[in-house]
Amino acid sequence: MPLNLAVLLSGGGTTLQNILEHIDRGALDAKVLCVISSRKDAYGLERARLRKIPAIAVPRKDYADLAQFNAAIWGAVRQHPVDLVVLAGFMSLLDIPADFTHRIINTHPALIPAFCGKGLYGHHVHEAVLAYGAKVSGATIHFADNEYDHGPIILQGCVPVLDDDTPDSLAERVMAKERELYPQAIQLIAQGRVRVEGRRVRIS
Repeated sequence: MPLNLAVLLSGGGTTLQNILEHIDRGALDAKVLCVISSRKDAYGLERARLRKIPAIAVPRKDYADLAQFNAAIWGAVRQHPVDLVVLAGFMSLLDIPADFTHRIINTHPALIPAFCGKGLYGHHVHEAVLAYGAKVSGATIHFADNEYDHGPIILQGCVPVLDDDTPDSLAERVMAKERELYPQAIQLIAQGRVRVEGRRVRIS
């Protein structure tokens, strides 16, 4: 049986598109049951509608606090028999219910634990990498917990940082690595090959 996914996003949905393309060509044993966005105008919702996938907007600004917002997000997720929640550029900290422990994954555009945490997202990450003078960067796929960029690491991949890199050129290289690793991590979970032991992820 395919792994049932809920995809949470806040923007254009390029990660969603990458996942759908892997499913289309038989490289990923999964099905996207719903797409939930923290913004009404996120183009990722339109990508979902074009595929006849339920597309749900839960705008962060409509809720007085994070607790109410999280309750609404989980109310939407629980309308579907979801096995795994995939964070795909979801720009809000998510409170994780006990029954979704190790059932939520995220991608970060650096090699955790370097260049991660609150405020380090998107181009801020690549700017920090270049400012520090790091020689490598990369992408990390990890289980999400209740801290930014903190849960157990599933996969990581390196890319070089070149002398003439800009945040844009480095971002392009890192995003290519993310597009490779994220479907791979989901497929490993779909195959039942991932086991979490404390902070370590074992892949059989």
